[in-house]
This record gives sequence, structure tokens and C-alpha cells, in this order.
Amino acid sequence: MKKVIGILLIVAAIVLGYLGITGVSQSEKSVDLLGLEITAQDSNAKQTAYIELVLGVVALVGGVYLLGQDKKR
Repeated sequence: MKKVIGILLIVAAIVLGYLGITGVSQSEKSVDLLGLEITAQDSNAKQTAYIELVLGVVALVGGVYLLGQDKKR
């Protein structure tokens, strides 16, 4: 049972990492207008993306820990 939960946590970590990385990259838009670059950032989207990245890291650590426990026995 721990092995299945560990694998699910690792899959969830990959999904959260992907969502976090794409969220950070999409939270900023820039427009080039008459030689001037205008940039707008969505700070709430960026904060949400960082939270997703942190949750992804936590899920990855938990999944690796659960999978590592089975190998020790």
C-alpha cells in the first residue's frame, strides 16, 4: 500500500511541478510598443505557481521516502 501511495505522490509532484513552472512563465507578459518594452506581471498567479512548486517538492520527497521505506525491509 505504501508503494502505491509513494508512486501517486511522485506523479502528483510531476504534475504540480509542471503546473508551477508553466504558471511562473505565463504570469508575465510583455509588449514591444514603438521601441519600448512594456511588461505586466500577475503577482497572484506567480504566488500560486510558487506554492504549486513547493507542494510538488514536498510530494516528491514524501513519495521517495515511502518508496525507500519498502526497500529497507
